[in-house]
Amino acid sequence: MRFSEGKKAVVAGYDAISPLGCDLPEQWRNALAGRSGIGPLTRFPLRDDFPVRIAGQVPEIDHLDYPFLTPRHRAAWHSPVFRYGMLSMVRALERSGIVIDAGLAPRVAVTYSSAVGGIDAVLVADRRWQAERKLPHPYANPNSCINMIGGKIAMLTGARGPILSTITACATGLTSMLVGAMLLAQDRADVALCGAVDCALVEPILAGFHTMNGAFHPKQGQEDEPPARASRPFSVDRRGFVVSEGAGAVVLATKEFATAHGLHPTAELAGWGMTSDAHHFVMPAEDTVRQCMLDALRDAGVAAGDIAAINAHATSTRAGDRIEFDALRAVFAGTLPPVSANKSLLGHAMGASSAIETILALRGMEENVVLPTINYRPDPEMELDCVAEGARVLVQEHVLKNAFGFGGCNACAVLRKIA
Repeated sequence: MRFSEGKKAVVAGYDAISPLGCDLPEQWRNALAGRSGIGPLTRFPLRDDFPVRIAGQVPEIDHLDYPFLTPRHRAAWHSPVFRYGMLSMVRALERSGIVIDAGLAPRVAVTYSSAVGGIDAVLVADRRWQAERKLPHPYANPNSCINMIGGKIAMLTGARGPILSTITACATGLTSMLVGAMLLAQDRADVALCGAVDCALVEPILAGFHTMNGAFHPKQGQEDEPPARASRPFSVDRRGFVVSEGAGAVVLATKEFATAHGLHPTAELAGWGMTSDAHHFVMPAEDTVRQCMLDALRDAGVAAGDIAAINAHATSTRAGDRIEFDALRAVFAGTLPPVSANKSLLGHAMGASSAIETILALRGMEENVVLPTINYRPDPEMELDCVAEGARVLVQEHVLKNAFGFGGCNACAVLRKIA
């Protein structure tokens, strides 16, 4: 179904919190310089036999950065997913210039979600019971509910339109934006508060990824390798992803709304695709990944040759990177645009990754820069331009963003620069 041009989704504002920093300009500076956000895992005491030793951790955020939370609320909503999610959205709204008043509130949707959610709250409650036989805190269950993150954002901003928390594993952030764009296209809302947050640095999640052979593990004899070197997408020596955390918030609005309210968006969500692999619980399938990209191009009304750069999913797993490359090669007929793999800098923030990465891609389009892929050592079986020399100056009218999640959840979007 084709919708009117006026209902197309434009990007009115965005903000992110990541291992590269808590302030967006700081994150951009670090990304441009190719500085890794990955270091030793310090979020909890490590036993000698714990298999994961490194992570991408968000730096400590001062409580003064949360003026919208009273001390009582900070204590009650203790899971980081709420603090990161709300803070990123408050900042994104400020950047957008949109004020949600009583008249606008019913036309503001919230599509903000998470892949893992507040699982730390469940662990705290369980340990409290096991150690002290004390019942959980009354806020334990609300802190663990994924849909409550969007709920708190709605309460904070006053948004009273449709509210959804769509979970698509590692594609959650981008999928949340696509769902938001659908609500705008169907005239269910004029503004959509979209994005995702994840704080998966808890023992069972980290250890679980290790036993699945997905998380980074050093080669025998190379245990002292610097953490900053660990995440290396598309590289011949890639050894799995580094688990990280963060949040990304994107405020979408219809073109009609942006024009009527004097907003000055710099990009639009020109087209998108979503497919299911129907194949394997973690192993992607090349044909449905390829179809997802083709659907995004077709929906945007552009040819493969119109894409100036690719913001890849690229988790650093041997099979995942190879399948994404094979799909890209098929879509672009062997002539690939420059590729940026942001997880080399950020690690893998689960559902938040594609939100944060989309924001970096949007900023890159504004600045005419493609971010570097650090730690890259070419794999002779994957011939691609991975922008490994540092940030590259490049005008980008169209960028393809890929995001693929466990369970075969594929999402791709074409971002178009607005002159």
